[in-house]
Amino acid sequence: MTSPRITVIAPMKNEAENVAALADEIAAACAPLAPFEAIFVNDGSDDDTSAAIAAARARHPWLRELRHAASCGQSAAVLSGVRAARAPICCTLDGDGQNPPAEIPKLVQPLLDDATGTLGLVAGQRVDRQDTASKKWASRAANGLRRRMLHDDTRDTGCGLKAFPRAVFLSLPFFDHIHRYLPALVKREGYRIALVDVSHRARGAGNSNYTNFGRALVGALDLIGVWWLIRRRKLQTVASVDPGLDEDA
Repeated sequence: MTSPRITVIAPMKNEAENVAALADEIAAACAPLAPFEAIFVNDGSDDDTSAAIAAARARHPWLRELRHAASCGQSAAVLSGVRAARAPICCTLDGDGQNPPAEIPKLVQPLLDDATGTLGLVAGQRVDRQDTASKKWASRAANGLRRRMLHDDTRDTGCGLKAFPRAVFLSLPFFDHIHRYLPALVKREGYRIALVDVSHRARGAGNSNYTNFGRALVGALDLIGVWWLIRRRKLQTVASVDPGLDEDA
């Protein structure tokens, strides 16, 4: 099989009703980017998500399933997908259908065009969010606090649409909920980031796996941890060595 140019990764937990539409939309969006692959990471679902993925695979041979025996969370699902990816560029989106796959080329193309290797992340920022008022308020407050502490210049790190070189993601210090701090962590490693406005829509079916309280509780600890990581990071510039000189002289 021809090696794919990009790998699309969608974490899923109990998203059986959203699988078919998501796969069909990825097929349409990524056709101009072929060859590509998609990995649906089944994060311990106890509904018919696995059967739905199998049915979608019958129509789309580029689709793969990874299955967690127990739910490990969104960041762990992303990590599993990136580790299994066969392409040098990965693009993530939520498995609930709220991130339109039609936005994928907008995130991936800057990385395909980057000849310098300095672009480490293209992050989507949602406009006209189709969420409840309480969820939007909580997200706005969390994003404001994060920007002030981390200086990542990003207004919406919770958007699932992100694209990055596989090697860059795997070089980052991994922890649960890392997907919310990718702009700050990628900048910490000395890479450029690009921000792209993307559309957003209501959940296709099923129920959210998150609550505002749960996000706030873990978010406070994560924010302090990422702040500490950034302060402790010292980028090293390696000077070229004249091969005619003795380095130990």
